[in-house]
Amino acid sequence: MTNPPLLSSGAANALQMLKLSLSYSVDQYNRVWIPDPEEVWKSAEIAKDYRVGAKVLRLLLEDGTELDYSVDPESLPPLRNPDVLVGENDLTALSYLHEPAVLHNLRIRFAESKLIYTYSGIILVAMNPYKQLPIYGDAIIHAYSGQNMGDMDPHIFAVAEEAYKQMARNNKNQSIIVSGESGAGKTVSARYAMRYFATVSKSSTNARVEDKVLASNPITEAVGNAKTTRNDNSSRFGKYTEISFDERNQIIGANMRTYLLEKSRVVFQSENERNYHIFYQLCASAQQSEFKHLKLDITALLLISGSAEEFNYTRMGGSTIIEGVNDRANMIETQKTFTLLGFKEDFQMDVFKILAAILHLGNVQIIAVGNERSAVSEDGSHLEVFCELLGLESVRVAQWLCNRKIITNAETVVKPMTRSQAINARDALAKKIYAQLFDFIVERINQALQFSGKQHTFIGVLDIYGFETFDANSFEQFCINYANEKLQQQFNLHVFKLEQEEYMKEDIPWTLIDFYDNQPVIDLIEAKMGILELLDEECLLPHGTDENWLQKLYNNFVNKNSLFEKPRMSNTSFIIQHFADKVEYKCEGFLEKNRDTVYDMLVEILRASKFHLCATFFQENPVPSSPFGSAITVKSAKPVIKPNNKHFRSTVGSKFRSSLYLLMETLNATTPHYVRCIKPNDEKLPFEFDSKRIVQQLRACGVLETIRIGAQSYPSRWTYIEFYSRFGILMTKQELSFSDKKEVCKVILHRLIQDSNQYQFGKTKIFFRAGQVAYLEKLRLDKLRQGCVVIQKHIRGWLQRKKFLRERRAALIIQQYFRGQQTVRKAVTATALKEAWAAIIIQKYCRAYLVRSLYQLIRVAAITIQAYTRGFLARRRYRKMLEEHKAVILQKYARAWLARRRFQNIRRFVLNIQLTYRVQRLQKKLEDQNRENHGLVEKLTSLAALQAGDMEKIQKLESELDRAATHRQNYEEKGKRYKASVEEKLAKLQKRNSELEIQKEQIQLKFQEKTDELKEKMDNLTKQLFDDVQKEERQRTLLEKSFELKTQDYEKQIRFLKEEMKALKDEKVQLQHQLEGERVASDGLRGEVARLSKQAKTISEFEKEIELLQTQKIEVEKHVQSQKREMREKVSEITKQLLESYDTEDVRSRLSLEDLEHLNEDGELWFAYEGLKKATRILESHLQSQKDCYEKEIEALNFKVVHLSQEINHLQKLFREENDINESIRHEVTRLTSENMMIPDFKQQIAELEKQKQDLEIRLNEQAENMKGNWNAHEAAFRKRFPDLEEVLDMKDRVIKKLQDQVKTLTKTIEKGRKNSIQFPIF
Repeated sequence: MTNPPLLSSGAANALQMLKLSLSYSVDQYNRVWIPDPEEVWKSAEIAKDYRVGAKVLRLLLEDGTELDYSVDPESLPPLRNPDVLVGENDLTALSYLHEPAVLHNLRIRFAESKLIYTYSGIILVAMNPYKQLPIYGDAIIHAYSGQNMGDMDPHIFAVAEEAYKQMARNNKNQSIIVSGESGAGKTVSARYAMRYFATVSKSSTNARVEDKVLASNPITEAVGNAKTTRNDNSSRFGKYTEISFDERNQIIGANMRTYLLEKSRVVFQSENERNYHIFYQLCASAQQSEFKHLKLDITALLLISGSAEEFNYTRMGGSTIIEGVNDRANMIETQKTFTLLGFKEDFQMDVFKILAAILHLGNVQIIAVGNERSAVSEDGSHLEVFCELLGLESVRVAQWLCNRKIITNAETVVKPMTRSQAINARDALAKKIYAQLFDFIVERINQALQFSGKQHTFIGVLDIYGFETFDANSFEQFCINYANEKLQQQFNLHVFKLEQEEYMKEDIPWTLIDFYDNQPVIDLIEAKMGILELLDEECLLPHGTDENWLQKLYNNFVNKNSLFEKPRMSNTSFIIQHFADKVEYKCEGFLEKNRDTVYDMLVEILRASKFHLCATFFQENPVPSSPFGSAITVKSAKPVIKPNNKHFRSTVGSKFRSSLYLLMETLNATTPHYVRCIKPNDEKLPFEFDSKRIVQQLRACGVLETIRIGAQSYPSRWTYIEFYSRFGILMTKQELSFSDKKEVCKVILHRLIQDSNQYQFGKTKIFFRAGQVAYLEKLRLDKLRQGCVVIQKHIRGWLQRKKFLRERRAALIIQQYFRGQQTVRKAVTATALKEAWAAIIIQKYCRAYLVRSLYQLIRVAAITIQAYTRGFLARRRYRKMLEEHKAVILQKYARAWLARRRFQNIRRFVLNIQLTYRVQRLQKKLEDQNRENHGLVEKLTSLAALQAGDMEKIQKLESELDRAATHRQNYEEKGKRYKASVEEKLAKLQKRNSELEIQKEQIQLKFQEKTDELKEKMDNLTKQLFDDVQKEERQRTLLEKSFELKTQDYEKQIRFLKEEMKALKDEKVQLQHQLEGERVASDGLRGEVARLSKQAKTISEFEKEIELLQTQKIEVEKHVQSQKREMREKVSEITKQLLESYDTEDVRSRLSLEDLEHLNEDGELWFAYEGLKKATRILESHLQSQKDCYEKEIEALNFKVVHLSQEINHLQKLFREENDINESIRHEVTRLTSENMMIPDFKQQIAELEKQKQDLEIRLNEQAENMKGNWNAHEAAFRKRFPDLEEVLDMKDRVIKKLQDQVKTLTKTIEKGRKNSIQFPIF
């Protein structure tokens, strides 16, 4: 990268680029800029065309004087921009980009338009108005919120909004770099930017973080700002504030870094300057009770006054009061901001105590004791107060203020100091304490602004000093200008990158642009064996001096580095060629300010302080409070070898370089936005424009360098639409006939500018070289001038013709009246008057007769016309009323149809929503049903296992039943044998009975013969028999009673068994039916599950079809709306055609003037109504066809929706049936398990019945054996009494068989159920 010469007062680099355009633009009436010692540049008009190669240019100044200006043919004066471009809010929009154009544009905007903000590409130039302006309210903030940067007037809020918007859109960190001279308004601009962020990104919590962020500004201004000759509130330190945002782009916290506090101001102020504001605020509040313990008022100590004039550190500049500033009120505001940040009153009092101690330390008087010694004055009240406030021993402090300890390898020596050395030690101690306090306050502010969450992005606001050059420049100005060199380098690279990105985006051929590279200056300062390293090296030497260090600089750089010079008239200074200007630095104090050391004994005394805050400041290994601690990685432009010496690393220069590198790394990792603050004058007058001071600052802040970089390429950029609208007057009719405006722009540029290198066509813009837009403006102005001449020619001719015709008409009127008067004089006689009077009377009567006849004729005609017209109007009104009535009916039906259609649309929309909701519910139910099916399968498997165990039990019961059957068969065989034996016995008894009857007859005969003989025996026998019979009868009754009881019990058991058998039969039938139903249900369930699984797969297709239908519905509605619009347009066109084709003259000829006047009131409405009637009849068919088509499409869509709803209902029904089937299966399984549990009860009942049967058989056998002896006597009675005993036994046998059969069928059904359960599919 090359290094062209620096842009200075002549803007030479820009002029080299303008030579081509000047060759044809420097002609008569063009305006140029020429140098001026007072205004820097002044305007002049070319009075005579310039010839190429001439050395004199005839100019006409603005005051009317002519001037022969000597020029160099190779470097002509810069041209002035056209008036249309003057006052542009962006300097890069100027056609001619050079220093006088920029200066003039700023003067117009600031001094005349009272506008303080102007864009210069990516830079916002802010002029300090030295006046409060109403442009920073909340309404202005909300107006700029959400706007693009170029949509509104330039403003600091526009830059802040651009940074905030890029952060939110790109999720990338941003930085706003505010720079400028002291008094240019940097602090105010940074404050407004932070206020904008706090307003537009308020946090939703109650923490009010944005208020805390804004509250940090008054505190830092109180402890870090002071009055200077250039500014009443000058920041004497650099500040970089990172405002942190969360993912919702709301403020969650902040962090502050400070750079190079001007500590020397604590102990020294120049004339008309003040110390830091906090000291004067404290002195102004000394009379308040809360500050009494600081002993700043006269009542506490007679020798101490509460006024700032009584303290050396506050009265040195001779200006303790700022006009319009109330220090006491500012102190209250400072305390409020301390409280808002969460600092308690104890902390605030500790801070104020240290500040008061510094003031008292400055008033400690040191007197000389001889030439080599010094001592603290005997009046040491200030020293006592200082030691009391900080908890120190006054004796030790007084001793070591005037002595210092020198430690060598052999011994320790106490060396007294001279008065000047003791004063320097006192001032160094004051500076050290204040610097520690400043860092501590910044650290506590950062702690108050900390946040617990994670930082998503941040916006950094850099308020840093601009390039400074004074009559006497020292170490502070050297560091400030070094920082500005680094910032300028970063700015140049960023501008170069943006320029390149713009060309690449528009596909413009890109070539490297030469710009001023200040890397050699940076290397001179920071590289190995550079100025800073030599300064640190000299600081390491115990006897190092400023003169030795300066001599090393002379030896290393004079005549070896072109950027370093030795002044001719001084041996204590050196000159560095910075990017903005040459600066001469005085070497006095460089080493002392760079060392920034305090004697060890004083530090040890402060370290042993009883005041905790003071002791914390001077700990041996304190926690680094600055943001650039030991963890900083420094990357130098060239390798720098650093010795392992802690004193070297702790120098002010090394710290500042480390912090500067950290700042550069932060800025390079963010997207920067630049604000350059300009001080318009040194007298602080509102809206006063000092051209010399402004040009000096423009050169220093890089604005002109930005313009120069832009001027070397294509500085003027117009969109195609802007170019077309602006320069359309230069186009021909043929060019204007083209439809593509982009091609029109290309054609006209090819025709107007022959050199194609003077412009480039991008995708959306046209890029022009410098001066080309001014040339086009000149052509446009010439074309407008020619048009004006033609217009003036025709207007002047028309005015002259109008004047001639008016004069001619006046002459004719005069002649007419004059000739008439002459004729009357000649013709007026008595006879002529009589004849004339008679002729008039005759004419009167004749005319009266004619008029009466005509009147009567007209009256009759008028009455006839009125009759017909009124009839016509009445009929028309009747037809109109009839049509309106029909129209009302049509509107009623049309509105009803629209309402129905609206309702149907809403209903379809609701149905679609319900459909999607129900589909989601069905999907959820399918998932739940699958989970339930899995549970049922698990239950079925467990039930199958239980059923297998029950089947084993049933098989055991069947084996027992088989054994019972065999036993029963044995019993039946025994019964048969018993029956046969009984029958044989009965036959024998019957035979014997017959024999006994025969014998009886014989006995009766004998009995009759022997009756008498045996009467007595018979009576005895009868008595005996009667006794026996009574005994038998009693036994028989007892047996009958016992038998009846047993038979009743048996009958009850038989009835119970019958009921149980009946219940078992019913349950068997139910089981069979249920098993058949389960078999059918299981088959149907398997088929239904398969079908449901298929339908579940098609649900997604249904959803897609529903979405397709919805999109079709939306398209159909859009199509209907477009058709409606087309129909309305067609109706309007047809109405117009019908109105044009309607013969209005025919109707007018039929009506009288009165009727026409009456009709004109609503004639247009009548014609429009007639046209609408015809248009309605014409469009009815078209509307009907469109309506049918749309209704068919809507019916098809409705049918699809209904079909889908039916499918979903069917799916829901299937799901419910499946749930019912699963529920019935669960109930049946539980019932089967309960029945399986009842089988052991049945077995127990059967065993009991068999036992009862055996008991009955035993009892019957016993009864049979007991009754064998009395069988003959009681057989008949027994048979009569128990005729159905065998039937009862047979019935009991049949019941037992039925029970066995039912048990077998029950086991078979259970086996079938088990097989069916095994065949069930797993869901």
